[in-house]
Amino acid sequence: MFICVHLWPFTVPTYSTSTRKSPEPLTPHPDNPARGALFVIAAALLFASMGATIRLLSRELDNESIVFFRNLFGLLVLLPWLWKHGLGRLRTQHFPLHLVRSLSGLAAMYCFFYAISKLPLSEAVLLNFSAPLFIPFIAAFWLAEAVAPRVAWAIGIGFIGVVLIMKPGLGLASGAALIGLASGAFAALAMVTLRRLSQSEPSGRVVFLDGVICNSVSAVPMIWAGHLPRPDLLLLLALTGLLATLGQLLLTRGYRYAPAAQIGPFTYTSVLFAAAYGWWFWGETPDTISFAGTLLIVAASILAMRREGGVARPISGQ
Repeated sequence: MFICVHLWPFTVPTYSTSTRKSPEPLTPHPDNPARGALFVIAAALLFASMGATIRLLSRELDNESIVFFRNLFGLLVLLPWLWKHGLGRLRTQHFPLHLVRSLSGLAAMYCFFYAISKLPLSEAVLLNFSAPLFIPFIAAFWLAEAVAPRVAWAIGIGFIGVVLIMKPGLGLASGAALIGLASGAFAALAMVTLRRLSQSEPSGRVVFLDGVICNSVSAVPMIWAGHLPRPDLLLLLALTGLLATLGQLLLTRGYRYAPAAQIGPFTYTSVLFAAAYGWWFWGETPDTISFAGTLLIVAASILAMRREGGVARPISGQ
């Protein structure tokens, strides 16, 4: 999604009940959608590039090692931020939200990286980008929001697109496709949490704490089942960490410049970038059924993101 893994823009209508000031001024800029869109498109390119790099690494390394080292190098990229701001900047009163965001994002990452190794790159990215189809259900459960009929129709259309991508009637549906879809569900949960955090927490703190939590948790399966990569693969692993961390920072920054309904559709440029990488490096060409499914998922996700007119109230305290 996308997120320890890249995530998706989304709007949760919430209302602040606290007048306590945040440790940093976090003023959104809803009057600058063009700048927000540029941040989102730049993040989408970095995330697609990370996906292509993961595909290369999956030929040589197990998933446990890739996930751990991607998080490790992503955290190392942020050390200059910690040196500049100090440990005091990591203090938060929203640690449970950080924990939910990081663990759901980490689960999405394991599923997504596995799907990348088994599916065409653009299809793996697209299933990961099904997150907006799950977001209304999470918001209904977590925030007790009713799912509007128009949103229900959009979700139904989107899941028809998912079925077309997975092609169960042709015997092509696989465990990898289901795992890819699960990555979208976990990313949706991470996105709900990230949207809440982005209005009360500085982006640097959000991403750094995410790195600390993800590294700590992913170290366990790495020690159990992974193995140390060759020195030449360490450079590619470092690149994935750099691309993902910079992408997360750009995406988090983009949310501050416009409502999600305005800039959210631009995240789907990542599917186009991934398709270009897949065609260029691996000769992957989407068939007609997959192309139709792609259109349905993208259209439905955009409709779902516009369910409340795309206006989110900032959260200053929870």
